[in-house]
Amino acid sequence: MIRRVVRQSKFRHVFGQAVKNDQCYDDIRVSRVTWDSAFCAVNPKFVAIIVEASGGGAFLVLPLQKTGRIDKAYPTVCGHTGPVLDIDWCPHNDHVIASGSEDCTVMVWQIPENGLTAPLSEPVVVLEGHSKRVGIVMWHPTARNVLLSAGCDNLIIIWNVGTGEALINLEDMHPDVIFNVCWSRNGSLICTACKDKKVRVIDPRKGKIIAEKDKAHEGARPMRAIFLADGNIFTTGFSRMSERQLALWNPKNMEEPISVHEMDPSNGVLLPFYDPDTNVVYLCGKGDSSIRYFEITDEAPYVHYLNTFSSKEPQRGMGYMPKRGLDVNKCEIARFYKLHERKCEPIIMTVPRKSDLFQDDLYPDTAGPDPALEAEEWFDGKNGEPILISLKHGYVPGKNRDLKVVKKNVLDNKAPKKVEEPAIPQKPKNEVKLEELLREVKSLRDLVTLQDRRIAKLEEQVAKVCNLRNAHNH
Repeated sequence: MIRRVVRQSKFRHVFGQAVKNDQCYDDIRVSRVTWDSAFCAVNPKFVAIIVEASGGGAFLVLPLQKTGRIDKAYPTVCGHTGPVLDIDWCPHNDHVIASGSEDCTVMVWQIPENGLTAPLSEPVVVLEGHSKRVGIVMWHPTARNVLLSAGCDNLIIIWNVGTGEALINLEDMHPDVIFNVCWSRNGSLICTACKDKKVRVIDPRKGKIIAEKDKAHEGARPMRAIFLADGNIFTTGFSRMSERQLALWNPKNMEEPISVHEMDPSNGVLLPFYDPDTNVVYLCGKGDSSIRYFEITDEAPYVHYLNTFSSKEPQRGMGYMPKRGLDVNKCEIARFYKLHERKCEPIIMTVPRKSDLFQDDLYPDTAGPDPALEAEEWFDGKNGEPILISLKHGYVPGKNRDLKVVKKNVLDNKAPKKVEEPAIPQKPKNEVKLEELLREVKSLRDLVTLQDRRIAKLEEQVAKVCNLRNAHNH
């Protein structure tokens, strides 16, 4: 009898555990919009969740420690006029979040230090360039203020958020809906999965497709494609028999996959979440009640099944905490924020260890919050690898600077003279308080205006219905 050798891996015993009830975020009306995005985004300070909103689009932003029942009147970020489809926290500023909406716009928001105390309807900047709904927003991993958006107009736009300009338009590359987009580790390339069943690797600054694979998965349901740290591409999709599949590809030769795994005949789209430090991929199916995880190595079969975290309730969406937000003292290697119909439940993945010491094999240096490049450098062709930090003493967040948007004057092409910046005199405290109050008043006034518009619209619709009914009765 041949003894099967069990592959050694420190992640074989990773186990997941949902937190206790009082550590959940309760009474949240998670959005019901039909769109296959994660609906949830988290960072070391906040959890953001797309919620139901009458007549517009909104999302909640909660400080992580604000667990328990969330009041119906808790303020939301509510500037979009159509449902919000995707949200993404800026990796270089934990107070800045981008949102894409059915109203065809992308908005970028600055969240106050301790979260919202009033509805936020004024974004820092509105990015207009799509002609159909915007289903994907994704920040560049290493360059400050560079944001990608993809819409149902099959167009990808890359913005310099600092100036509010669309600097790259990738059109005529995708003949159909773009299911997802992912940046490479240093943000020099993107890969996309499209409804035409192709996976493409694109150099966005050259505007060129540098590799593509037709029928990466033969089934008709949505695919996903993500870059791994070594430059390979991991995809999820469906076989011709509608079984869920995963595959691994080398973009230098996409003829045949490095490896393919058949999974199960469920029809939920598999959302992949990837940890580049440990090379573990977590797969969360929309509508599933489990998270499966795999380790990717360079020995056959390359994609190794580790384990499954199962629960009773299906997931409506999922947030994934960046590594610097985890508790290293508890050997936590991933934390998910699972969306139910009415609540958000953190799920903690840990590797059991007997020692209380820092486990450096579990925590290689990870991407920190500092950008490697400024936006202008990236658009000029420079690349920068992520700036890594050690988690040995836990991650201590620094002070985030406010996002400043300086709109360019199209008429002014002269290079500005360098002027010494004068020291900014500090404002007295009560003046700052007054400004805050004025801001709050403005925000409430905006909200009232928005509601007025909505009421007017509804009254109009009611009047129409009444007129139709009267006409019908006569």
